[in-house]
Formats: sequence, structure tokens, C-alpha cells
Amino acid sequence: MKNPLYLSMNSLRKAGRIGGILLPVLSLFAAHPVQAAGWQANDDDALLFDVRSGKYRLGDGVRGYQTSNGVCVDLADMIIALDLQIRLDKKSRRATGWMLEERRTLTIDREKNTVQIMNREKPLENGDIFDTPEGWCVSATALSAWSGISVKPDLGNALLIIESETKLPYQQVLERQERAAKIRPQVSFDLASLPQSSQPYKLFRTPSVDVNISAGGTHDRRSGQKFDLRYDLLASGELGKASFDARLSSDNRGVPDSLRLRAYRTDPKGELFGPLRATHAAIGDVSTYSSPLVTQSTVGRGAFITNRPVDRPENFDRTSFRGELPLGWDAELYRNNQLIAFAESRSDGRYEFLDVPLQYGQNRFEVVLYGPQGQIRRETRSVPVGLNSIPPKQFWYWAGVHQAGRDLVQLGNGFVSRQSGWRGGVGVERGLDTKTSVSAGLYRLQLDGMTRNFGEVSLRRAIGPTLTEVSAAYDFAGGSALRGQILGELGSTQISGETIWAMGGFESDRILPGVTGRHSIAIDQALKFGGRTIPLHLDSQYVTYADGRAEWDTGARISFNINRISLTTELDWRRQFNAAGPDPPSELLGGTLINGRLGRVRLRGEVRYRIAPQPEFQTAQLTGEWSMGQRTDMRAELGYDARIGRARAALGYTRHFEKFALSGTVEAASDGSVAAGVNLSFSFGPNPRGGGVRFSANKLAQNGQAMAIVYRDLNGDGVRQANEPLQPNVELTAGQGFADGPTDVRGRAMVDELEPFRPVLIGIDASSLSDPYLQPALPGVVVTPRPGIAAVVELPLVSAGEVEGTLVRDGGGTLSGVELELFDAKGRVIKTTRTEYDGFFLFEGVPYGRYGVRMAVSSAQAVRLNASLDVSALVSDAETVARLGYVVARSPLIIAGGVQPVPTAVSTKPAPSGKRGR
Repeated sequence: MKNPLYLSMNSLRKAGRIGGILLPVLSLFAAHPVQAAGWQANDDDALLFDVRSGKYRLGDGVRGYQTSNGVCVDLADMIIALDLQIRLDKKSRRATGWMLEERRTLTIDREKNTVQIMNREKPLENGDIFDTPEGWCVSATALSAWSGISVKPDLGNALLIIESETKLPYQQVLERQERAAKIRPQVSFDLASLPQSSQPYKLFRTPSVDVNISAGGTHDRRSGQKFDLRYDLLASGELGKASFDARLSSDNRGVPDSLRLRAYRTDPKGELFGPLRATHAAIGDVSTYSSPLVTQSTVGRGAFITNRPVDRPENFDRTSFRGELPLGWDAELYRNNQLIAFAESRSDGRYEFLDVPLQYGQNRFEVVLYGPQGQIRRETRSVPVGLNSIPPKQFWYWAGVHQAGRDLVQLGNGFVSRQSGWRGGVGVERGLDTKTSVSAGLYRLQLDGMTRNFGEVSLRRAIGPTLTEVSAAYDFAGGSALRGQILGELGSTQISGETIWAMGGFESDRILPGVTGRHSIAIDQALKFGGRTIPLHLDSQYVTYADGRAEWDTGARISFNINRISLTTELDWRRQFNAAGPDPPSELLGGTLINGRLGRVRLRGEVRYRIAPQPEFQTAQLTGEWSMGQRTDMRAELGYDARIGRARAALGYTRHFEKFALSGTVEAASDGSVAAGVNLSFSFGPNPRGGGVRFSANKLAQNGQAMAIVYRDLNGDGVRQANEPLQPNVELTAGQGFADGPTDVRGRAMVDELEPFRPVLIGIDASSLSDPYLQPALPGVVVTPRPGIAAVVELPLVSAGEVEGTLVRDGGGTLSGVELELFDAKGRVIKTTRTEYDGFFLFEGVPYGRYGVRMAVSSAQAVRLNASLDVSALVSDAETVARLGYVVARSPLIIAGGVQPVPTAVSTKPAPSGKRGR
């Protein structure tokens, strides 16, 4: 318990400011004493309160008195603490304004001895207001009645507690500030330095399963009536101390059509298989890497291993995306919010975006999947391209063998292409220095049923703001190819160029039969026009063939933003040149894309047309999506296909429940065709909270999960004991993941939607703690999620106190406006603060423990003093407030050869009695 006369330093300092500002007003009030009989203000009855409203501390202290009629508080202090819109007029001895909401007007007239709340006026009661040396001291009971909130003095803890049934303006302001602080965190941590959650592999972990079921009926004027039933199941778990996943998909009749199985281990730290130091190894249905001239990424049954970083593309100038795409779904690929590719469903149930070009700098990709009943799935990935894409002094390798186009368990006929068949390869890459690397690979491929063997080498070099690469490949049966590539940034212009020469009949995955040359350039420029930024993209490709033919394909794309709507116009000009005879006419195709928001509606539209040789309107489609609450989404679609002369309209409805999502759609066409369908999606898996099965609308098998247990660490050892209580109603933070709510009565909460194999810090949202003297013992625990597996982390809470002191120069003089850092034994910054005008500093909410204090580097450089303060603070039950007194900052010692920092000393002289202290 705190003494009622407990005085915080901030409170005293604030009181001094208030006194200076309001002194003329207070002196006038003191000159007109209107006092309840029997009581006069005196030092023995003086109080100083901290104002609390729930978890928030308001202002810097409010003065008051214990009177014969109860507790009164200084009105001027309350105006500042609650940010009340009230004006004190010293001439008329009136207070006018409004209390917390504009309609609740307040007028206090001391001359007339009345108070008016809105339209109701009544006399001031004896004991409502006392005149004190500080000003008007208003009874807490009267202040509660005037404001419509509860103002309760807690003398035992020196607190003034504010309670209200509705959120008050200052609460809304503080909540907005908290949300902003979460978006822009002030303290960053090196994840590797924080506690790690170890989740060892087991012989078997029950998998989590994602289920997607679709059913629909169609009455089509052309194809007749049909009924479709499809399902798609993805299971992820552990077997034999390895991760595994299995995906079962059906055809339109509900008959199993494909089953894909894979066992794998992924370790971002690169500690797999001892000296191999692999980051990823897989067996079953696997995919491989691509190379500049020989091979593209393909999928099939086989095995694969590599030590490349998990998030690093196989080529510096392009990357590939591949995933599951059920029948009837579409996929769009966006780069930096611009649509660059589109894929429709195909027979093998996959989408592929191969050899997607990268830009110099940050590339943010988003794959958006659209289902037939309005379902939407989003997958994001960031790929940086710059000097750090060269691996300095590192050795990377990959090796794999697989049968492309065939699954480990083949249920159907497979997906047949010119790349189908057994193929394998091995590749290595070595960084020579920070700007140069070399790579080499050997490949054995099946192309159009024939076996071919290749060798390939590449040299990559960073030159200024550009990356260049030169590659050469050789077919051991004859033929060779050369390639040059440049990717860079010149000012605000992004440039990408490539030239390929194929000789001796060379052909591969990357070079089609008969091609002798392919030369391309792409330019991206952000134009400034009227204060707006207009992205412009130009690309051109020229291809030559062995028979003398040639093709020239040039495209342009420009985007305009009108409010929140982006209109993108594309033009594609194609020209063919024959070796003999007349050339066919040029073809000019166009398209307009719409993407953005109109009010609450997200729009996505596309129009396709041919401009030359014969103008022709082809297709148009417009889709609108909007939310009708937190759990309900609507989707409307209009489309027209001029080639068959049919217009259509569709309406979709999606309801997100806690344990599943249900969608429905109806569609009608102008020729009388109608269709309707429903979609059910849900996930289930082991329930770490008490056992059993957990159902969820979140994708449990596709993403990672974590269960956090929050507890009170009474003995401070960081290990949960049986007698240590669990903490309910605590919110968590977890990167891009989200918790299903605050912790329950047993201190547990689930966090879903964690990106697999990307370390994430799971911590406690300190703003959700109702007790300001209770704080997280750690910034959090780092978890590396695995698909379908629920990691378990324990997060301790400990009692908290404060650290205070005064920062002064060696030789005299206080230091104001200096940023200070409070750090723990491992050097982690726990709190930051700034010194006040008189050098005073205060760290609040400091978990029990031993800490050091230092100046931030920028502040130390600004004041030209040693950042190290060589001071230690212990916060514990025995000393909840660590008072450091005067902390002396010293100048660096200048010696021959440079500046030598010297340790600083802490003055043992305490702060002057009465100025600081509690």
C-alpha cells in the first residue's frame, strides 16, 4: 500500500507548472474565501493523487484535501488531467464549458453561488467547493454529479479512480495512440537475441486438416444440365520426426482425382543433416529450382535438398510462384499492387506463375485466389533485390531428382507437357566477394520424350545500382547458348534487359525448339503529373527462329489513380516476319483493368478488346465485394462475352462463423442459363487447450499455430510453477498472426495464421493489462511455426516498479531532452524516456530485475558526452522505486591517437530533500 501523501516526481513537477500558470487566478480566488464552516486548508490535510481510469494513468497528478465533508480535488488539476473544455474566469469568478461531451454544458457562478448543468440550475451546496491556496477544491461527490462519471478517491493507494459506463473522450484518444504505437513500434528487437521456443519433431503428431467442399448445379442452354461436387483436403502434421502434408482432391463428380504426399524438413537456420547444413529437404511430390538457360521449376514425385535461404529466389532477376488451385478457381498475381499475371484452373489442380520478373529494390507480391462461390484467399511474399542479393563468402547448393507431371500416388492420368518424365540436376553457387558470385549446374532432362544432358555456368556482378549476369550453357549432344542480363535502378527508373543467343540447335525448358535468339527490355517509370504518381511500364521482346522467321511483341501499361480507384490500360502490339512471302498483319490488343474501392465496395474489373487489324470488343467483367459486418461478405459480378453474345450476372454471399465459413452464389445469363452453388470451408485439428478436436474457420493445416499461456511469475525464475496463478483477459501480439481473443480463465489463447518457417515474436500486449504495476517479464518468445502444428509458449508476468534519477553534466549543469535507454543484463532495451527540463527522468512499468541506464547514441552524439552512464538499478519487492539520485554523464577522454571513452560514475549524493522523492 502506498502512503496517502505519496508524491510522484512527475506530479510535483506538474504541480509546479500549474501553480505558475494559474497563480493570478488562484490569488484572486484566495482573496474571496467562501468556506464551509469548521474547516480550513492546511498541510496536514493535503493530498496528491494519481488519476486512474481502468488501465490508463491520466495527467501528472491532482492535488486535493481531506475535508470535514470528505475529499475535494483541485478543479484546475482535473481540467488538465481529463483535458476538460472548461474555462476558469478570474474576474467573474465563473467556470464555463462542457464536461466530457458537448451537450453536457457546465456553468459555475461563485458570485451567485449556483451551478448549472445543461438547462438545470441549482444552488451550490455547503461543501461542494472549498477555497484553498491552490484554487477551487471541488468535492469528489459534487464533481461526480456534475460530470456524470464516478470520481472515487482511494486514500490507501493515493489514487483518484475514474469510472464510466461508456468510453470517455480521453479513453478514445489513448486507445488511438496505442493502436498507432502498435503500428509504429518504438523499440525493435533482434529476434535471434530473444528467448526461443524449441519445438522438437516427434515420431507422430496428429495432423490438422483444411477442408473445402463445393457443390453446384447448372442449367446451360448449350451444354445442358449438370451437377458438380468437388472437395479438397489438405492435412499437415509430423511423421517419423519430419513434417508431412497430404492433399486429396476430387473431380467434378466427387471422385478422388489426385493425391499428393510429401515428407520434408525445413530449418531457416541451416542445421539439417550435419555437415550438409541444409535448410530444406523433401521426398514425395516436390518442386525444383530453375536456371537462367536450361531448366524451369517443375513438380513431380522425387526428392530435393538445398541449403539456400528459405526466402531467397533461385534467380536474382525473377522468381516463381506455385500452389494449389481447385477446379473452377482463378488466380491473380500482383507486384507492388499492380496486376501482372492471371491463371485459370487446369486439370492438375495447380497454378503456376513461372519466371516472374523482379524489379531492383523491394518486390511485394500478392497471389489472390478467387473461388466460384465468392471465396477469396490471399498469399503475400516480399522479395528484395539489391546488393544484398549477392551472398558474400557463402556457398549454396541444391540437388534433386523427380518425375515431372506424375504424383507419388497417381490417381488420374497426370499432367502431360513437353517437360514430363524423369529429370534431375545439381547446382552450386559461391559468393566471391560482396559484389560478385559464380554458379554452375549439371542437368539431365526429358524434353518431348528425349533425354538431354546440360552444363551451365553463370557470373553475377553488382555494378553501381545495377546487377548484371552472364550465363553460358552447353548441350552435351551439341548446341550451346549465351545469355546476358541486367537489372537496375537509374534514378527513379527501373530497367531490366535480357539477350539470349542459341546456337547449334540448342533447346531446353527455357529456349523453345527453333529459337535462335530472344532479346527483351522492360522499363518502369513513375511519372509525376499534377501532384499524382502515374506508374508507366514498357516492355518489348524480339524473337528470331532458325527458319528465318521473327516475332516482335511490344507492350505498354499505364495506371491512373482516381480517388481510391486504379484504372490500368494495357496495349500489346504483335508483329510477325516471315522468311518467305508476305508478312501477316500486325495485331494490336488492348485491355482496361479496374482495381480499388468505391465507398465500402472493392472493385475488380477487366475489359478486353482488339484494336487492329479489325476492331472487336471481346469480353468485359466487373466484380464488387463488400462487407456487411465483421463476419458477412457480399459479392456481385457482371460479365459479357461478345464472342458468344452472352451477358451474365452473379450474386454471392459469405458468412464467416467462428468454426467454419459458408458461401453461396446464384448466377443467370441472358440466354436463359442459370447456376447456383454453395461452398463450405473449415479446418480441424488437435486442441492444445484441454485436448480433443478444435474446429476453426482459419487455415490450420496451411499455416502455423501457437498457444500462449500467460502466468504470474511470483519467484521471477521464468519457469511456471504449479502455485503461480494464470492470468485471464490478456491480449497478445504476434506479427501478422492474430489471436482468437484475450486469454481465458486459465490464461490461454490461440494464435492462428502464422506464416510457416518465418520466426515470429509472440508477446504480451502490455496495454491490455489492467494493473499498471504488472508487466511482461520478456519482450516475448520467438516461435518458428510449422504447418498444422500448434507450438506452446509460456509468457510470464512480473510485478513492476519505477526507476528515476536526474541526469547532470560532469562539473555541473542538468541535461534536458536527452533520450535514455533502460537495458537488461543481456543488453536488450526495455524502456526509453527523455529527461525533463531539469534533467529528471522516470522509467515507469519496469519489471522487477536489475538494469543499466545509458544515453541513446544520437543523444550522446548531440551533447558530445559518453553514452555509457555506468549505473545500475535494482527494482524488487524491497525497493519498488529505484532512486538513482544524480547520474553524471562525462565527456570522452581525449588522448593521443583519438578519443578514449571513460566509465562514468554515479554521484552518491542524494537529490535534495523535498524536491524529489516519495
